[in-house]
Amino acid sequence: MQNRREFLKISAAGSLSMMLLGAAGCASGVGKSKKNYGVGIQLYTIRDAMSADILGTLKKVSDIGYKNLELAGYSNGKFYGYSPAEFKKIIADLGMAAISSHTQVESASISLDQAKLMADAHAQLGVKYCIKPWVEEVDRNLEQYKKMVGDCNEVGKITKSVGIQYGYHNHNFEFATLDGVVPFYDILMPGFDADLVTIELDLFWASKAGQDPVEMFKKYPGRFQLSHIKDMRTKQEPFYEVKKDDMISAGSGVIDFKTILASSEIGGLKYAFIEDDNQNNGKPFEGIESAFKNVTEKL
Repeated sequence: MQNRREFLKISAAGSLSMMLLGAAGCASGVGKSKKNYGVGIQLYTIRDAMSADILGTLKKVSDIGYKNLELAGYSNGKFYGYSPAEFKKIIADLGMAAISSHTQVESASISLDQAKLMADAHAQLGVKYCIKPWVEEVDRNLEQYKKMVGDCNEVGKITKSVGIQYGYHNHNFEFATLDGVVPFYDILMPGFDADLVTIELDLFWASKAGQDPVEMFKKYPGRFQLSHIKDMRTKQEPFYEVKKDDMISAGSGVIDFKTILASSEIGGLKYAFIEDDNQNNGKPFEGIESAFKNVTEKL
């Protein structure tokens, strides 16, 4: 009989493996191929390379061992300039799949026609999630946050109609107090319909805003289906500007991913994507290779 401490350690490790390595990797023993790990990557991490050479860049990503993709190149029904069917074949031939996609539907300019086109294109590609990735600085006020919540719920209805979950990706600015109100806790989470809008929790930005992801999971169980895994060099006082200078590849810094992701079941986490907004300071492929190695060997 294992004692309780041993059981909890094994359970935590299992949860972490399921999140970062995927069910297939855990089941297979990940002995035959790096792809068996099922590690995900947000392609914004290598955006310059994707702009310069889409096919060659995707080949490099595949060769490193990445399996699950989160896209950052949707526009007007196409993905990185390719139709849904074309892009789906490109990545399938490389042994990869698009799980999620960051879209460019902004709160100040959203239209239901745009949302319908977005939903249909992503359904053809076969993604599970469409994510709102960003709030323009001009929209970071209480009035616009409230409008955005309503807009996101409407978009969530449209994506749900084609089998796709809509979501919102946080930075740190949502945690700044505005006129006595913290938008994330006082507007976004109460306003988002939990069935229509999930949260993609960026662990770096939440940490930089002084938030404890484990406590967030406990406060809003089941509301965080996706996560971004990127690290920070140092622990700093909370700040709310979008400053990226302390960012570093996953597993190379001070964020305690094991403790956070051990609570993944409480939060409802299903997929995690490695990301580095800084593109590893001009060496993106070294960064994503280092992150892959850290995740599969250390975390």
